[in-house]
Amino acid sequence: MENNAKYDGNNYNIEYSTESEHGQSCCGNQCDGCGKTKLRSPEEYKRLINRLNRISGQINGIKGMVEKNAYCTDILVQVAAVNAALNSFNKELLAEHIRSCVAENIRNGNDEIIDEFVQILQKLMK
Repeated sequence: MENNAKYDGNNYNIEYSTESEHGQSCCGNQCDGCGKTKLRSPEEYKRLINRLNRISGQINGIKGMVEKNAYCTDILVQVAAVNAALNSFNKELLAEHIRSCVAENIRNGNDEIIDEFVQILQKLMK
């Protein structure tokens, strides 16, 4: 999937090259997968991307440890750190989703967002 991120002065608008089967909108335009996008402020976008870059670096570090035949428990400790970082990313993203997408949909009378929210919570709690 290819995308083009454009900054309009207040938000990043990510346009995807593939069409979604649902064609719905959460807080923005269409995207691949669920059919929803979220226009993020530059601050939110930067925070999320910085977190993901750090996680990517941690994963690359783990790969290097395996390549250098590091001791198993040393690798496991680093994997636990990546899991914690991903959980922190999820918490931040989920909180913003509730404050923006969920609240906006409820204010607009779209109670289906509650079912969607329950489903995502069930997936996150596995």
